[in-house]
Amino acid sequence: MSDAWSAAEFEARLRQIGAERYHDKHPFHGLLHDGKLNKGQLQAWVLNRFYYQKSIPLKDASLIGRADDIDLRREWIGRITDHDGGKDGGGGIERWLILAEGVGLDPAYVASCKGVLAGTRFACDAYVHFVRDRPLLEAVASSLTELFAPDLHKTRIAALLEHYPFANDTTLAYFRTRLTQAPADVAFGLDYVLRHACNRDQQEACLAALLFKTDVLWAQLDALHHAYVSPGLIPPGAFVPEDRQ
Repeated sequence: MSDAWSAAEFEARLRQIGAERYHDKHPFHGLLHDGKLNKGQLQAWVLNRFYYQKSIPLKDASLIGRADDIDLRREWIGRITDHDGGKDGGGGIERWLILAEGVGLDPAYVASCKGVLAGTRFACDAYVHFVRDRPLLEAVASSLTELFAPDLHKTRIAALLEHYPFANDTTLAYFRTRLTQAPADVAFGLDYVLRHACNRDQQEACLAALLFKTDVLWAQLDALHHAYVSPGLIPPGAFVPEDRQ
């Protein structure tokens, strides 16, 4: 077994994955942020991304159910509330449905997940299964794409406000809320991984988990780009924008 990297070197390797592999570099995001998506393409993104949003509390609940560490459970349960909201709602899933309505989609249709691409389902379901099946440390490490999310949200908010008429404080509330939630989440997750990955094998497993998560995010955009941008082959059963009907 090789010697463990120092905490600083290990963290640098985690961050390097984001610099090279985070989905902000995908061509679909380039089109989104440059204002080059048409209404149907934008709707397809919102619809498919909802399936990812609804999958997050499922994977978080499975992580909590496997954790003997009470401090981890106490901290992690806030992530579920962030997405699902409390008894009166108000969570990220609800805010995403407000975004969906803003881009002209029926929120009930979006919530049904009808029309979601198979590629989206496979990628998100694989992430939920990964967190359920892999060691707890790797499950936590897979969440560290949150290290890179705030910068993407800032870019996205500015770009949507500049290029798309639907964008306002109400429709973009999901992204604005994540600007404060994600840094708090990742501070705990990063500290947990740095403290508990005590040898090189564990550190490399954490790097592999984070790589897997970047692949999950990238695969979703690959599916969107293939179906709605180029070559524009919408598979049977998937959402069809009005301009393609």
